[in-house]
This record gives sequence, C-alpha cells and structure tokens, in this order.
Amino acid sequence: MYSRVNKLKYLSLVTLVVQNAALALSMRFGRTREGDMFLSSTAVLTSEVVKFFICLYVVYCECEKSVDKWIANLKSTIVVNYRDTMKVCVPSMVYVVQNNLLYVAASHLDAATYQVTYQLKILTTAIFSIVMLRKKLIITQWTALLLLVLGVILVQLVQTEHKATATDGGQNRIVGFVAAISACCLSGFAGVFFEKILKGSSISVWMRNVQLSMCSVPFAIVTCLLSDFSAIRNNGFFFGYDFFVWYLVILQATGGLLVAMVVKYADNILKGFATSLAIVVACVASILFFDFQLSLQFSFGTTLVISSIFMYGYQPPTGKPSSVISKV
Repeated sequence: MYSRVNKLKYLSLVTLVVQNAALALSMRFGRTREGDMFLSSTAVLTSEVVKFFICLYVVYCECEKSVDKWIANLKSTIVVNYRDTMKVCVPSMVYVVQNNLLYVAASHLDAATYQVTYQLKILTTAIFSIVMLRKKLIITQWTALLLLVLGVILVQLVQTEHKATATDGGQNRIVGFVAAISACCLSGFAGVFFEKILKGSSISVWMRNVQLSMCSVPFAIVTCLLSDFSAIRNNGFFFGYDFFVWYLVILQATGGLLVAMVVKYADNILKGFATSLAIVVACVASILFFDFQLSLQFSFGTTLVISSIFMYGYQPPTGKPSSVISKV
C-alpha cells in the first residue's frame, strides 16, 4: 500500500510538471510560429466545448452509465436548482476572459517570463481569500508573497532593460505583462468565488465543471463575435487550425481536469516542487528553442519566485490548515 501511494505521488508530480510546462511552451510556440495564425478566441471556445463533453461523459459514468439517471441528475442539478447554476455563471465568464488574456500574454512574453509572471496568481488568490473568505495568513505566507512580488519585478525589469516596449514580430512586453497581471487577478477572483460556492455543496467536481462549461460556452461565443467576427466571416472559424492547434486546444481543455484528478495525491510541498520544476523546464526549453538569454538577474528573480512557492505552501507543524489554496 505504501509503495502504491508513493507511485501515485510521483505520477502526480510528473503530471503536474508536464502540464504546467507544456501549456506555457505550447501557447508560446503556437502564437509565434510561422504560417497562418489561428484566432485565440476560437481556440478558447473550442477548448470549452471539448471540456464540456468530457465532463458530461464522466458524469454519465458516475450515473452508472444509465441514461435515465444521467438525465435526471443533470435536470435536478442544472435546471431545478437553477439559482445555484446562475452563481456558477460568474466564475465561468471570468475564466473565459482569463483564458483569452493568457493567449495575449503568451503572444508577447517568452515562455520563461510568462511562467514566472503567472505565479502572481498566488498573490491575487491570497488577497481575494482575505477579502471574500476572511482567511488569515501566517507570517511565512506574508513573507512568501513579498518574495513573489520582488521576484516577478526582477524578472520583468531584466526583460524591459533590453527592449523597453516593442520587440521583434510586433510583440510588446508591456501588453504581455498587463495581460498576465489581469489574468492573475481574474484567476484569483474566480478561484476564490468558486471555492466559496463549493463549500457546503454535495455536487461533484465533474458536475460543477459541466455547469461551468455550460455557462462558459455561450459567453465564449459572444467573445468570438465581438472580437473576431470579421475574421471568422472572411476566413472561417477554424482558420489556421492544424494538428498542433488541436493539440493545444485539447491540452488546455484537459489540463485543468487532469490536475484536479491527481492533485489529491499531491501535498503542498509536492505541488510547489512541481510548479518550480515546470518553471525550470520552461526556462531551459526557452533557451534551447526560443533563443532566450538567461541573465543573473532573471535567475535570481526566478529563485525568489520558486522559494516563495515553497514558503507559501509550507504547513506549520501545529496542524493548522493552509490559509489559501490557489486554483490550479
């Protein structure tokens, strides 16, 4: 039994590292490679549709693959309890905006900088948890948040020292940084709001994700029409799609669900280790494949961010529960 638990923990570690690093690197490559560029709004919508059907199937399996039980479960949870479903619409709409912003950030920031900067979601989640859930942080967590902010500032400063605004290929680091920060704020708010809804609820995680996707899909459609209607009308919804784009869509759709499945086997230290390894992998891959120049200041800032992740997730021996759990 002990060896089986250990195997699950190590499997969780590998899964978390691969998911975290692969998504950042894949989004960066997808937005900077040559050829016809796909529309990020359509990718977000397609990803939500894929996730919706995956969750529907899992709920169907939870209902012992009985169509009658499956329909009755969906009706009672989504239709009869419509007030609860309406609450879920808030984080679902926020997640759509957040995912679109992540594509903007990946278009303007290298994978390493993007991966480090996006860890600010720990800070935003903590702030919203204090405001919305009245949670309290211990001194080590406050210290960790301070180190996190300092680390991200150092990472951003070392990049803007070389090219203050525009970079090759029409990239703009300021736009990328603002998009990443905005995504972090939305991630923190949506994660805490969703946590507040989940408390005291007997609805399964998969059914919650059905509710999320059911609300996200219409909003993602509206986003497509508002931002890219002309491009979609002229070139088609799937313009620029190829095997890699479909891989990216599926990775984004299944990534969060996969993490949710394995995270129960991973404690805070293991999650922190996985996130740190993902940052290292993103940095190494950026050097090898994206001509990223690693500097001493960037390395020091990244070290601060990695240290803050471990400090924030540290569980004191007193047995007190961790104050904030950030969204994966």
